[in-house]
Amino acid sequence: MTAPQPLIAGNWKMNGLSDSLTEAEAIAEGAAQAKARVAICPPALLIPEMSRRLAGSKVAVGGQDAHWEDAGAHTGDISAPMLADAGARMVILGHSERRSGHCETDHVVADKVRASLRAGLEPIVCVGESLEERKSGRALAVVTGQVRGSLPAELAGHAFAVAYEPCWAIGTGLTPTTAEIEEMHRAIRATLVEMFGATAEDVPILYGGSVKPSNAAEILHAAEVGGALVGGASLKARDFLAIVQAA
Repeated sequence: MTAPQPLIAGNWKMNGLSDSLTEAEAIAEGAAQAKARVAICPPALLIPEMSRRLAGSKVAVGGQDAHWEDAGAHTGDISAPMLADAGARMVILGHSERRSGHCETDHVVADKVRASLRAGLEPIVCVGESLEERKSGRALAVVTGQVRGSLPAELAGHAFAVAYEPCWAIGTGLTPTTAEIEEMHRAIRATLVEMFGATAEDVPILYGGSVKPSNAAEILHAAEVGGALVGGASLKARDFLAIVQAA
């Protein structure tokens, strides 16, 4: 069985103004011949113009979150249909910064996944353990539990990705060892196959957490790593393209 095409997705988080769109254009130009699929998930206000500028390029545009309802009295929230209408094709859901900072449970994440599917978006569902959970030996149980709780049965037959992001490695410069990454990705793969059958062998499992040009090649060539969800290094075309080329 051939490995699925890797996905390198950039999560700009709460960074980027209109002048940052030139970086996105440089990424699209540099990624034209890339072997991997490439995506940028900017702040929502940048999605319409970024989608317009990158139309016809290899780079897909995505959102960073979506509400679980399609419309309603939810001040300040953004729905999946709104993202799709703005030009997004993907959406990050269940990121640790949403789970911890906005108290999102697996149930909430699963409802957001369902909403993204209704809108025709490809979800990137994030899972990951805290440092305390890692140190106490519960990392595998915690993460596979998140996979089971956050991925609804409705995903069967749809394109989606899972992103493993150990919370303690996000923005810290710390990364798990290659052996730890492979162990977790194998456990996630086994859980996906248990849930969705043999078709889950084609689901890309991304690694996220302080991915940068200096460690990208080692991480991306580890067993069961099907790409990367990149934070800070995705804000600059030069750094992000170095990671794209390492896939």
